[in-house]
Amino acid sequence: MSDEIIEKPPNAPGRRQVNPLLKFALELGPLVVFFFANSRGQAIADAVPALGNLGGPLFVATALFMVATVVALGVSYALTRSLPIMPIVSGLVVVVFGTLTLWLQDEVFIKMKPTIVNGLFATVLLGGLAFGKPLLGYVFDQAFKLDDEGWRKLTLRWGLFFVFLAILNEVVWRMFSTDFWVAFKVWGTMPITVAFMLFQFPLLKRHSLEPLFDKKA
Repeated sequence: MSDEIIEKPPNAPGRRQVNPLLKFALELGPLVVFFFANSRGQAIADAVPALGNLGGPLFVATALFMVATVVALGVSYALTRSLPIMPIVSGLVVVVFGTLTLWLQDEVFIKMKPTIVNGLFATVLLGGLAFGKPLLGYVFDQAFKLDDEGWRKLTLRWGLFFVFLAILNEVVWRMFSTDFWVAFKVWGTMPITVAFMLFQFPLLKRHSLEPLFDKKA
């Protein structure tokens, strides 16, 4: 049973499907919680004194971010009886670096979290390619079906994109204020990612095994 906890490979028989929009909401939700908790940190601390004891707004936001991440993974498991690989990696880093942030009262740890997560994603994707495993199929197989060459090309592009995001996070948190970094983490990184995804449509169209986003009865 233990080997069934992690989601099955793309196209595997019996793999439970999750609506792509719901999957996106589960992955984005903790980030939205983090942003609003940071912007309303003092009000939250006043309403819940126990959270106020954690420190300033960023520390309150970090604690709620950790809770939201665990809840999102729990909901995902409840729906599919498995855990998605990429959110597991992100969730583990959130919990580890969030705990260090709260324990040591050093915001550097939570600011470095996106660098570590994106670096890990890049390593996993590019490393998987080196061993002939285009792992991106685990993430997007529920949205569309590609041939092997398509998954390889898409995995390479995403691996390099995660390297870019890791470098970008380092530049932003080291050169700008905490509030700017938090806002950019949610409202800057997401548009960049969406734009990158849109540029992949020609590749998806060339290598798709069925009409993109075909709605099956």
